[in-house]
Amino acid sequence: MFRHRKEFRIVKMCTVLKVSKSGYYKWLNKKECDLQKKKKKLMAKVRRLFFQYREVYGSPRITKELHKEGITISEKTVGRYMREMGLRAIPEHRFVVTTDSNHNNPIYPNLLKRKFNPEKADRVWVTDITYIWTLEGWLYLATVMNLFLRKIVGWATDKKMTKELPLKALNRAITSRKPSEKLIHHSDRGSQYTSNDYIARLKECNIQISMSGKGNCYDNACMESFFASLKKELVYRHKFASREEATKEIWEYIMSFYNARRSHSSIGYVSPNEYERSYKEVIKK
Repeated sequence: MFRHRKEFRIVKMCTVLKVSKSGYYKWLNKKECDLQKKKKKLMAKVRRLFFQYREVYGSPRITKELHKEGITISEKTVGRYMREMGLRAIPEHRFVVTTDSNHNNPIYPNLLKRKFNPEKADRVWVTDITYIWTLEGWLYLATVMNLFLRKIVGWATDKKMTKELPLKALNRAITSRKPSEKLIHHSDRGSQYTSNDYIARLKECNIQISMSGKGNCYDNACMESFFASLKKELVYRHKFASREEATKEIWEYIMSFYNARRSHSSIGYVSPNEYERSYKEVIKK
């Protein structure tokens, strides 16, 4: 009399298949061993990608990266492996908006109107300023993003948040991209962006001027998103001894990681540089 129905079924199956019970268990153990080996390899790949992308990728992006390597795996499985290994993407932190809109400078209408998906490159640039703490004091960062590519095309840092800071970032973007009169430049209503010098530079290049509604951060959500990523993925993980050190780290983050390797869900989980290369190939055809 068999003690368990399961054992009875196994013996019956072995009889039908004309194999020994010991042979069946040997095959079963080998199968389980193969599955464990496969899981171990997959977990190693997940771990590699997690640290390769600076511990900022969660299961959705790591799953996409594995798919790029030809590995079929679900996001649920990747999430389970990450929990087993104690891997968790760095959480977001909130930051304070630095806009100073208490001025009498002219304000321009909102041409962007939260249409964050232009059809071509260099049709919309969005801009903003944020700050980074160092042991020497605050460092201010101004950036210009090519909205179609989600690429940072101009940036500058300084210890003071003057009109010269965003103007320097703008000039870098203009030099590198050489935009046409079809470009819309969108910013908040801060005094730096409404200054005579800044507006004059935009008009000199025949760039259309667009500004957010008063106190409405959602009108410039893409730049807010970039700053959130920068803070989460770089700033909150470092204690910068000097402004110079912070500037070098920011340069490396933007040029070597954010533009070159970090995938973006809004452009199909590829990096801005990859997306631009694909875009140029399409244009050639």
